Amino acid sequence: MDRKQFLAVLQAEVATFNSVVSTPNGEWIIKGFIDIAKNIYTISLDTKVVSKIMEILLFPELARFAEKHGLKMVLSEQQNFYPDISFVDDESHRFALDLKSTYRVDANRVNGMTLGAFTGYFRERHSTKNITFPYGSYSGHFVLGVIY
Repeated sequence: MDRKQFLAVLQAEVATFNSVVSTPNGEWIIKGFIDIAKNIYTISLDTKVVSKIMEILLFPELARFAEKHGLKMVLSEQQNFYPDISFVDDESHRFALDLKSTYRVDANRVNGMTLGAFTGYFRERHSTKNITFPYGSYSGHFVLGVIY
């Protein structure tokens, strides 16, 4: 699979993801957290909390995507590694997928989205520091941006 084919199948799959995180009328399917005493805590708008919830909800969908297209899914070893997920096809082509999220400022604008440090592996394309596979070994680099 080349990067254009990967992008096409990924975009087709992502088009179905709204139903994973929200109802048809746009309400989030997750309303809060529950503890062992059955106390319910509503979700705050803390970006780290919302981002993690989105990752948790989307992960099974991305796993189904990988299986459907015969891709091996390799997760980053640590939180600060790039990318969040590497997909590898049966010919060893690698595709990097980084999950990013941000919030709407108003109807026409979103808050900024940090895409990376652009040091280390980005400049040293054969480096293995803070990256799953060397940057230069990927056939394509993609960002799944979630705007809430």
